[in-house]
Amino acid sequence: MNGAETLVRTLLASGVKVCFANPGTSEMHFVHALDQHPEMRCILCLFEGGVSGAADGYYRMKGEVAATLLHLAPGFGNAFANLHNARKAQSGVLNIMGDHADYHLRFEAPLKGDTVGVAQAVSHWTRVCSSAGKVASDAAEAVHAAGSKGGQIATLILPANTAWEEASSFAVAAPAPALLRSSAAEVAAAARALRQPGAVLMIDGPALHTDLGLLAKRLTKACGARLMQPFLVSRFRRGAGSVKIERMAYRIEDNLKILAGIPSLVLCGTARPAGFFAYPGLPSTPDDPDTRLIELCSREMDIAWTLQALAEDLGEADLAPDDFVPDDRPALADGPLTMAKVGESIAALMPDETVIVDEGITASAHLAPALKRGPGHDVLTITGGSIGFGLPNAVGAAVACPDRKIVVLEGDGSGMYTLQSLWTMAREGLDVTTVIFANRGYQILREELAAMGVNAVGRNAQRMFDVEGPSLDWVALAKGHGVEAKRVVDMAGFNAAFREAMEQRGPRLIEVLC
Repeated sequence: MNGAETLVRTLLASGVKVCFANPGTSEMHFVHALDQHPEMRCILCLFEGGVSGAADGYYRMKGEVAATLLHLAPGFGNAFANLHNARKAQSGVLNIMGDHADYHLRFEAPLKGDTVGVAQAVSHWTRVCSSAGKVASDAAEAVHAAGSKGGQIATLILPANTAWEEASSFAVAAPAPALLRSSAAEVAAAARALRQPGAVLMIDGPALHTDLGLLAKRLTKACGARLMQPFLVSRFRRGAGSVKIERMAYRIEDNLKILAGIPSLVLCGTARPAGFFAYPGLPSTPDDPDTRLIELCSREMDIAWTLQALAEDLGEADLAPDDFVPDDRPALADGPLTMAKVGESIAALMPDETVIVDEGITASAHLAPALKRGPGHDVLTITGGSIGFGLPNAVGAAVACPDRKIVVLEGDGSGMYTLQSLWTMAREGLDVTTVIFANRGYQILREELAAMGVNAVGRNAQRMFDVEGPSLDWVALAKGHGVEAKRVVDMAGFNAAFREAMEQRGPRLIEVLC
């Protein structure tokens, strides 16, 4: 065996079953080794940002680490933005970054770069493999790191000669270590705080998409506290049958009102809320200055144990129908097209257990009220705010959940960052329906400029915000990537196109002119 062969065998023996890849010359021995093991599913993405975004979406829905295959420092740099989103989502991702042979690095070859520097900037764990004989053990440690603390970014840098030189055997990653827990005194203090009238328990992580949400609801109901979640999270339940949890807003002004006057804010599985940006005359954090902030359990700690410990102290109240979102599916909307009506029709037509990947940006706020009334579904959001997450994240979600409908709500500007993911959807036959909201610009930037107090937009700003002259043709772009597509201008057209997409399998795209 060579080092590359021990790497693949180690990944498989350690439970890594999928590799999202965009390989280059330095990774050819790894590619050859993958070719000898068809049990590893290898999925080509035409841009490294698609690779990292897909691995993120896969972990969010599967809870298992996927590997990425990236080419040297420039390739890893292309993957950086969606690795940032994955890190904020606390997704477990294992990056295999190829590099020049170690003896070649003394020369200033064109693709030579700071592989360690670019990796460490976004990874929790980084290592350069020093010899072929250490590839297996290093890979096992990388898998272990990626699966630790609820999910981390681990990057193994593999010089080309460590892949082709002789090695002896593979290794198996050790199980993830037990998660850290709060002390009994910290839990007791948090429980006392939650008994105060108007106190808030804010949760994130698995509590938003597993039965832990029910536990959190029962304990907060028992003590009279409010139950809340951050605005941007890796995954949460929404729609009929989901437990009612207050969701924070996008704007800092709205969150200042939501959290005003709260005596205590207990954080479990999340960090202190902060504004998306700083704004003149506004604070960076929305919690009331007089609020007692209790950081009980970080994202990397044992959220399940913490909630159970709180419940043992506070008790658990029985839940009633009013504690859950009712089955109130909207009727199909008709007439002139609006974002609110599109939301109603999506909620009316999407099947139970759809996965919605939301990068609708400014459209999302108009869609959400109706989608809350739809059938029970999971929502994946842009946790790190780095646009271009939606399409590749949907690829990963579809690979993880082949029996569920995946619907991407995508802005036309953000979609252009990673539109190559449409080709991967077509090649893999993924059941993804992409809805493009074509407002012909980066509307969010207009709103952010206004938030800074600038309301008069001149020629230069307009040309940096608009994506017109020429206008993007998403139908042509989709068909050029092998995805069937339609453009709609009214609700009758949208209803027909979306119904057809929900009734058939495979990738489709609907461009909504708005």
